[in-house]
Amino acid sequence: MKRLAKAGERLKPKLCPPLLVILCFISLGANAASSEVATVSGPIAYLFNYLSENPFVFLFVALAIGYPLGSVTIKGVGLGSTAGTLVVGIAISLSSYVLYDISITAPGLVSDIFLMMFMYAIGMKVGPQFFSGLARGGIDFIVIGLIVVCANFAIVFFGAKLLDLAPGYAAGIISGSYTVTAVMGVAQSAVSSGAYHIPEGLTADTIGANMAAGYAVSYVLSTVFIILFIKYLPAMFGIDPVKAGKEAEADFGGGEGTEALPGTAGFSSPGTLPVEIRSYKVEHEELVGKSIRELFALYPNAAVLKVVRGDDVFDASTNPTIQMGDVIGVRGRYANLIAKGEDKVGTEVDEIRARDIEIEVADIHVGKTEYAGKTIEELGKEIGFGLYCKAIFRQGQAIPHLPQTIVEVGDVVRLAGPKWCVDEAAKKLGGKPIVESTVTETFYLAVSLVIGFVVGHFSVTMGGIPFALGTSAGCMLTGIMFSFLRTRNPAFGGPMAEGARSFLQDIGLSLFIAVLAANVGPKILNSFQGTVVIKIAILGLLGALVPPLLAWLYGLYVRKMNPMILAGACAGGRNSTPAMKGAQDACGSSIPAVGYPVPYALTSMLVLIFGYLAMVMS
Repeated sequence: MKRLAKAGERLKPKLCPPLLVILCFISLGANAASSEVATVSGPIAYLFNYLSENPFVFLFVALAIGYPLGSVTIKGVGLGSTAGTLVVGIAISLSSYVLYDISITAPGLVSDIFLMMFMYAIGMKVGPQFFSGLARGGIDFIVIGLIVVCANFAIVFFGAKLLDLAPGYAAGIISGSYTVTAVMGVAQSAVSSGAYHIPEGLTADTIGANMAAGYAVSYVLSTVFIILFIKYLPAMFGIDPVKAGKEAEADFGGGEGTEALPGTAGFSSPGTLPVEIRSYKVEHEELVGKSIRELFALYPNAAVLKVVRGDDVFDASTNPTIQMGDVIGVRGRYANLIAKGEDKVGTEVDEIRARDIEIEVADIHVGKTEYAGKTIEELGKEIGFGLYCKAIFRQGQAIPHLPQTIVEVGDVVRLAGPKWCVDEAAKKLGGKPIVESTVTETFYLAVSLVIGFVVGHFSVTMGGIPFALGTSAGCMLTGIMFSFLRTRNPAFGGPMAEGARSFLQDIGLSLFIAVLAANVGPKILNSFQGTVVIKIAILGLLGALVPPLLAWLYGLYVRKMNPMILAGACAGGRNSTPAMKGAQDACGSSIPAVGYPVPYALTSMLVLIFGYLAMVMS
């Protein structure tokens, strides 16, 4: 024990606390197992037995330790919460079985329910941008996504055949190399539903263990190397990423700030805005006789929000006509008002009534296709009276809100201005101003799971092979449809709050993974026999890195795309947000996010289909 304690002290500076807990947990169990009585009694044996009899405790213990473990990073690279949960769950279940011959099994129903909840949340996220990207303008991004996902399937599936890997490995490697854990869920459903006929000598648990082994090795390698690959891809081709980023920003014009995500704390706070309200006395004849709307058409970068005429105060919503001597409250960029206010209007005066305007900040989902494809600058001239665009979000991710940024259906636009201006813009955009979510998601979740479950059970036999969508993919498709409808019709409840959607996605996937770890942990050792680990590593890296390289070559040499927007598209095609952030770090700009959403939305669905096919065709 003294030796073990000294070893622990030597390891302590290098290992995170959660990992020390796991190692000590296993070490104590091994030490206890070496004694004559520990195999049948003792605190560690009791603990394992308790987890076996109460699997729900095991599930949340795996989450409680796996989440902090996944958040630990080494030079910016970490496991992530999902992989952390998987590692912890397998470590506990494997230790329990090896040391005490105690099996921890979690109910499959729990896995099914939470996987379907996760898939519904994914569908709600990608739905609006998926249809918008397919409808217009994103053909290059769509092609990039198709190149990445199809090449990944071809490399992994046929590579697994060539290397003679057992059933389950291909689906697991696709899941890990794509860092999309849900692929294992749809592959597992192909086994449990009977779409894949289990050969003699194999069991569903063995195939599940093969999936977990293929996933675990390829996931870790892919997570690390795809970030480095995308980050340094431009430099490998002799491209200066900073220069390319600035060129892309110049094409879009302007800049952006950091904003809270929709539905999160502080998203409706005005913060510090680059615009303000100043009051001027009308002394220029060319303003007299014009209505406020007419003046905005002439000067779209400034809006008159209040008119003070003696004892009377007129709000801009009534569209009053300007008279000589009026005091007007003008809202615009601070620098412009200082430089041009007195030249265009008259003497600046201290009139508090002209500046007494309450500002509201609200998120609005774009629901009308007539505004899709227009830039923020164009929308500002049409519907931006009295408003300032603070941010724009696509699929829950902030993108550059620049003058030439194109707005798509399903985008969230954050506007700051008088309440009536915000309401008017929301009506024109086909959305409604969101300050906080008042919609219950239970109804939509329940209906979606029912429809997705029923649709997923339908199967079609082709070439003697039954093909079914699967309940998990069915739930994702219903989520996509519900999201599509809700962002276009406020009568359906409006868009799903990002906080609620993120929780469903996070808890759904994590509990599915915890159940998987419990059930396959004892069998995973059999999947690491011989040279199989080397085969998984090679195939996983090829599946992770070659497809985005092919997409990069297409975008750079065939389509002549900006390298940093292309890097973002390649990261989206690979479903790797950390890789996209790596590209942003390389160029010192958020511009790679422009290319990310469409490939991400497309491949999020296709990789699940390919994972299902990889299992059925094994």
